[in-house]
Amino acid sequence: MAETKVIWVHLIWEKKDYFFGSISAIYDVLTEEQVGITKSSLLHAGMRNGSSHLTKRALIKQSRLIRSKRGV
Repeated sequence: MAETKVIWVHLIWEKKDYFFGSISAIYDVLTEEQVGITKSSLLHAGMRNGSSHLTKRALIKQSRLIRSKRGV
C-alpha cells in the first residue's frame, strides 16, 4: 500500500472541510485569520501522523491517505 500525508482542516463556524497535502498548502487557500493560527506556529506545533490541533476557529488533523499500489 502507498501512503500519502493528508491534513484535514475543519472550519468550525463555517462548517467547511478542506484537505491538503502540506501545512504550507493550507495558507495558499485559507488565511491565518480563518485558521486561527499562524503558518509559523502550526509548522512548529509538531504535527505528525494521527495528531490534531484545535484553535478557536478550526480543527486541524494530520493523517495518512492509504492508496492501492495498483492504481485501480
